[in-house]
Amino acid sequence: MGAAKKIIRKFRKVFSPPNANDNKHYVLRSYLKPDGSFDYERYRAIQNAGNNKKIDKNWVLPENIAFLSQFLKSELPNIKFGLCHGTRRGLEQQWFREHLQCEVIGTEIADTALQFPNTIQWDFHEVKPEWIGNVDFIYSNALDHSYNPELCLARWMSCLRPGGICILEHATASEPQYTSDLDPFGASLLIMPYLILKWGKGTFHVQQILDAPALQRKMGYTSFLIIRHHGMAAMKRSPVEHRV
Repeated sequence: MGAAKKIIRKFRKVFSPPNANDNKHYVLRSYLKPDGSFDYERYRAIQNAGNNKKIDKNWVLPENIAFLSQFLKSELPNIKFGLCHGTRRGLEQQWFREHLQCEVIGTEIADTALQFPNTIQWDFHEVKPEWIGNVDFIYSNALDHSYNPELCLARWMSCLRPGGICILEHATASEPQYTSDLDPFGASLLIMPYLILKWGKGTFHVQQILDAPALQRKMGYTSFLIIRHHGMAAMKRSPVEHRV
């Protein structure tokens, strides 16, 4: 906890802590009923409709999955099981399976999920009991679809086995100005390590930021945030390291 507090203080010297009203660095839209309670059915309906509209489009790039697979092999021995969250057509788990030769499944909230191999229909804010502490790696480019990214990430991290890695893909389209009802969460790359450290409450943080070798059209950047639990033997680098 002491190390985490020191890092947070360093971030605060650069900019003020983010909040829901700070649309420069951090935006989180809400789904509320007239009485002010959370409208989960509206959230789910919007995600389902958005997925169906974009079902023929693909965000993830094969070059980036190949790059991440090599990174995972260098960091984790004996990879057996991975999760990919918010996968739409399921290409990321397909490519991870090919590169890593292990079991990888994807989750997708929309009703199209079962049309694609190795995909289950699932809200990624929830976890299956058998996942807890048993997942080698988690990958997602869909945290911007979360209605509660703090809760979401904490639950993902609870699934990692000791030494496991969570990889968040963060691109230009993840910035606050691109939020919508479909993509309610947006944050600048600058603020993400702070947010993740704050959300982790001393249990996890961004260990590295990797530059993607391939970019989607019109994207100014694509980065991968490598998140690990505090106290792991593998974490010998500085808390936030940028690797090209």
